[in-house]
Amino acid sequence: MAAKTTKPSPIPSVWARPQPEPDQPTLSRATIVREAIAMLDAEGVEALSMRKLATRLNAGAASLYRHVATKDELMELAVDEVAAEIHVPPADGPDWRAAVTESAHSFRTTALRHPWLSSQLGQAGLAYLGPNLMSCSERLAALFTAAGFPDPGGAIDAVLSYVIGMSTTEAAWLITVARSGETEADFIGRLLPAAQQAAAGHEHLAPGYARTEEAAITDPAALREAKFAAALDIVLDGLALRLTH
Repeated sequence: MAAKTTKPSPIPSVWARPQPEPDQPTLSRATIVREAIAMLDAEGVEALSMRKLATRLNAGAASLYRHVATKDELMELAVDEVAAEIHVPPADGPDWRAAVTESAHSFRTTALRHPWLSSQLGQAGLAYLGPNLMSCSERLAALFTAAGFPDPGGAIDAVLSYVIGMSTTEAAWLITVARSGETEADFIGRLLPAAQQAAAGHEHLAPGYARTEEAAITDPAALREAKFAAALDIVLDGLALRLTH
């Protein structure tokens, strides 16, 4: 008697199954994803549900599920869609470091425009298989390969780990400020005395809090950008050493 074969479970990713044909002239996967991104930008991940999305699209839930099987799949699609906004310069430029810096700043800008993005990159299943994220990774790999890195994947991991980590923290901070109803400068102005007091007993932290007081209140956005750029330079300094050994 022949042994029964067990059919493997489907891979739980939207990129592992074909896209269905539209069942309504106005409803398609692209339409669903665009509306989901609008909801995510306005209300955050917690507020997004397939039921609410169907209502906003004036469609039945069953119609949505033909295009997107689960909320997890929807998040994969949303992550990949906004990844198209990240600019990575071509690899034929004369300065790999300037190109990677431009890419990192573009990623940060995209992540702050969509505050949910960074926190979802590590949770959205196999989102890295999406065409936009794959294209972004390919262009970064081309940059590092052209620069002479023997392991472009490791260099990409180093840069993206820094950028995603910083962007996640910065986006969370901006959400906190927005919920306060104050400007960022006003919020910092109220918070800073307590922060300085908390740091007063720590000899290596206190000077830093004191130095950032004026800049944080007068132009907090510029200070955040400067801090991002300064730490990015440290990461790139480390990578540049790999090219000299």
